[in-house]
Amino acid sequence: MSLNIENTKAQMRKGVLEFCILTVLNNKDAYTSDIIDVLKEGKMIVVEGTLYPLLTRLKNGGLLAYRWEESKSGPPRKYYSITPVGKQFLEELEKTWNELVHAVEVTTSK
Repeated sequence: MSLNIENTKAQMRKGVLEFCILTVLNNKDAYTSDIIDVLKEGKMIVVEGTLYPLLTRLKNGGLLAYRWEESKSGPPRKYYSITPVGKQFLEELEKTWNELVHAVEVTTSK
């Protein structure tokens, strides 16, 4: 049985995508393309077709909110922001992430 490294890497990225989106929005409200740009800078390659359903799920879960803003160069834009519930959720994710990183470091240093 051979494993596809690209598939494994994609699954790892997908697993932390929610965490990354909440972190981006914890710093400031953002338009979808702004979120994609920040994720791409961090090598978290994502397309709108992946991001929109995830943003909707996070909004429906009460972790994000959005507002419409007029645009100077086209239709109004939807800006996402993290809610107080989203901030609490992010704090828990950060704790879990730090524990996971520590566990991996301990495991791989032996």
